[in-house]
Amino acid sequence: MEWIYTLSGLVVGFIVGMTGVGGGSLMTPILLYFGINPATAVGTDLLYAAITKAGGVYVHQKHRNIDWHITLWLALGSVPASLLTVWAMHHIHTDIESLNALIKRALGIALIATALAIILKSRLLKFAQRHAGDWLALPDSERRGITLAVGLSLGVVVTLSSIGAGALGTVALFLLYPLIPTSRLVGTEIAHAVPLTLVAGIGHAGLGNIDWQVLGALLIGSLPGIYLGGKLSGGVSDHYLRPALALMLAVVGTKLVM
Repeated sequence: MEWIYTLSGLVVGFIVGMTGVGGGSLMTPILLYFGINPATAVGTDLLYAAITKAGGVYVHQKHRNIDWHITLWLALGSVPASLLTVWAMHHIHTDIESLNALIKRALGIALIATALAIILKSRLLKFAQRHAGDWLALPDSERRGITLAVGLSLGVVVTLSSIGAGALGTVALFLLYPLIPTSRLVGTEIAHAVPLTLVAGIGHAGLGNIDWQVLGALLIGSLPGIYLGGKLSGGVSDHYLRPALALMLAVVGTKLVM
């Protein structure tokens, strides 16, 4: 099976390189399809995301596309929320079938929300920029508080499902900081995703929810896949690629919820 995981990593990495989204949203359902239980699929994907996105932080920082102040406020909410979620998963005594059912439901909801975020991204961005004056009237302390709350929500969702750090987090930043360039917001969310997925992944590792052999096979394929996808990112129009990706995520998410 190792070559199948490596091929899956290559395909997902290629899509992420081309679109900038779809890592956890695609990888976790693929692992479920191959028969890996939901908790292990989520834990393995979290560490996979932390390692692959670390390279993205280096690239974005090189081009000064990260706002570390926003990253800090997001992490102040998401990292403690992730730790608390892992603690709850460990201490709330429930049978493994109930836990897996909860994770599958969280996965489905996160996939549907991600699909909506992908479809509505451009409209939400235009809406945010059109009403930028309303938002900018907020005092800095209130905006920081909302950013902290967004981080807290992402911490719980990402730890339970491994999905949402990219698409959902970036859309939230579009709405909160409409005058900051898109490339800088994307870089900021990638920088935030690394500590969040790392902490959540280590927490899942402590619960025994990591398949290290699968993780290694995924990385062997995904790293060159991301490089190739990035090289060809202008070759396929987002007009076709993103709706197709969103439709696939919505279908998978609906099946998991139902």
